[in-house]
Amino acid sequence: MSAEYVPGRPPAALRGHVLRYLGYREHAAAPLRRRQPPSAGTALILGLHPLTLSGPAVATGSAAAFVGGLSDTWVLTEFTGPQAGVQVDLTPAATYALLGGRALPGGTVPRLDELDDPVLAALPARLAAEPTWDGRFALVSALLADRLLDDRARLPAPEVRYAWDRLSATAGRVGVAELAAETGWSRRHLQSRFRTQVGLAPGTVRRVLRFARAAELVGGGRNPLALVAAECGYADQPHLSREFRALAGISPAAFRAEQFPFLHDAPPRPGQDRSS
Repeated sequence: MSAEYVPGRPPAALRGHVLRYLGYREHAAAPLRRRQPPSAGTALILGLHPLTLSGPAVATGSAAAFVGGLSDTWVLTEFTGPQAGVQVDLTPAATYALLGGRALPGGTVPRLDELDDPVLAALPARLAAEPTWDGRFALVSALLADRLLDDRARLPAPEVRYAWDRLSATAGRVGVAELAAETGWSRRHLQSRFRTQVGLAPGTVRRVLRFARAAELVGGGRNPLALVAAECGYADQPHLSREFRALAGISPAAFRAEQFPFLHDAPPRPGQDRSS
């Protein structure tokens, strides 16, 4: 397999909305399958070649350019031959604004041509015509700035954004009742508005963010699983293992070996752990 991974830095004005850019170009002579576990953001994939997508919440299908919403389960991607494009990792609030004031229901992965947004759907072709990575990142930044920084941008309610920020800052270690009290909303109202504007209920987001932090620590390679469980708020190591099987489909040890094989044999390639 040959590969090129190029990280890009979003402009300062977008950094509260955009987590990162990653340009990628790959070629696989044989089918290459990857597991995409739940993460703490949504992924806008501006791809030029189709991927096969499958998983517990996704009907098997093919897509080149799509949006992966927040999810509490894993997705498998597979391709043979060339792959190229730009991945943009966004906060849920940015995704809500990008899509004109709507959230993606948890686990959904719509193709860009299914979103009734011709400007967004045309972006991959514009990237293909641009010869440099800096130029491609600039095109992405221009569209995002137009959508996210406009005074008319439709953002989630301030209370929902506050609840997300608190959950994110604590890696899911703040209770829904506490969040409701801090926002001044009832627990039921917070759950309803949060699900409508983020895509998952706050309790589910707590679970996903806790898992994402645990996955990061497990991927570090030197952290005992019992210590990871304690640091991330799990009752014990078996609880951690059950959550990995539920959200990633495999055990923590298998996750570490699959997602971070370089810990066991070769040095990492740039972008190897985030090359979806």
